[in-house]
Amino acid sequence: MPNYDYSCTQCGHVFTAFQSMSADPLSECPECKGSLKRLIGGGMGMIFKGSGFYATDYKGAGSSKKDSSGACASCPKNDSCPAGGKSE
Repeated sequence: MPNYDYSCTQCGHVFTAFQSMSADPLSECPECKGSLKRLIGGGMGMIFKGSGFYATDYKGAGSSKKDSSGACASCPKNDSCPAGGKSE
């Protein structure tokens, strides 16, 4: 549920209300019982959660490159290659 900012047109009181999106806008100021105006908010900033957003989530320098034959460029046809000298 989003937060909505309201401003009283009579006393100038500004407050935030936690309401569901389907709820009707508030119409009465809790301070002076005057009429309210719902303010336009800037919205939320972007939130990056999960994997894929940090440098540590990408293949590091330790990952080997494959040449056109499918073998690892750093260890072609080497049995100690993690890929066994073959493309994965």
